[in-house]
Amino acid sequence: MTEVKQPAAGNAVSPAEPAPQLDPRRHAFRPDLAALSLRGQITSPRYAAGTVRQVVRPAVPLRREPSPNMGLETEALYGELLKVYDEAEGWAWVQLQKDRYVGYLPAAALSGDVMPPTHRVKALGTFIYPAADIKSPPVMHLPLNSTVRVTEWGERFCRLETNGFVITRHLAERDRFERDFVDVAERLIGSPYLWGGRTRIGIDCSGLVQMALEAAGISAPRDTDMQMAELGESIAVPDDLEGLQRGDLIFWKGHVGIMSDGVMLVHANAHHMAVAVETLPEAVERILKQGTPIAAIRRLGKLSATA
Repeated sequence: MTEVKQPAAGNAVSPAEPAPQLDPRRHAFRPDLAALSLRGQITSPRYAAGTVRQVVRPAVPLRREPSPNMGLETEALYGELLKVYDEAEGWAWVQLQKDRYVGYLPAAALSGDVMPPTHRVKALGTFIYPAADIKSPPVMHLPLNSTVRVTEWGERFCRLETNGFVITRHLAERDRFERDFVDVAERLIGSPYLWGGRTRIGIDCSGLVQMALEAAGISAPRDTDMQMAELGESIAVPDDLEGLQRGDLIFWKGHVGIMSDGVMLVHANAHHMAVAVETLPEAVERILKQGTPIAAIRRLGKLSATA
């Protein structure tokens, strides 16, 4: 964190004082600095307009504090845009553009040469190769929903603006989405559980919901409480757990799962330590033993932005 310079005598300033309703996860403010866009909502010693940067590594951990010993809050994926409000000692304090999440990540993972993406990765994962040859050693792994700029579209390979090559069938035009977000979540069954993760290498419950919806063109916030408040419409929790539909989101305090049909639930969870599928009654019974009943059920009304 950048050291705060002491003000001259008689010019003392107060630390940032956020309005009570502002969530620090999605509003860039800290005791010594706030985003310029928050002027008028927050009293701060100083403000910064922020500089747009682009993520140039596969999946970059975003942390609450500038320390590698802190756990993940979320991950920023290759090609993602963000605003940098401060840099110090190799860390950048940023706000992601897509879901507005705020935190620290390594400054070396960012580039100031922003390349507007033309395509997104539709496969669960793919590779950037140095040549149009699958036997060439890959340069980088790209997870689902990473974005790239394609300069040459080929039958087998696409050439990127950065001169790397990606398998053509692993890409889709940026505005072409999956038709069913539940199908995307089901493709991730077996992926290991990782708190804060957003890729097939490791993913958590709300990350699974967010990534599956994003692949289908539906924007979603990052955390379970945000998703429960903002996604879809609330429906009554039936005592017999009947009448549920594919795509219904089942929420517990701090957890969320996706209904595959009227019975089966897909969710990344710490019990299986993986993305798993089980009957909803099984999940409800197990979680209730921990003292946590279903908190809400939300129905989106569509499985894709193209519906």
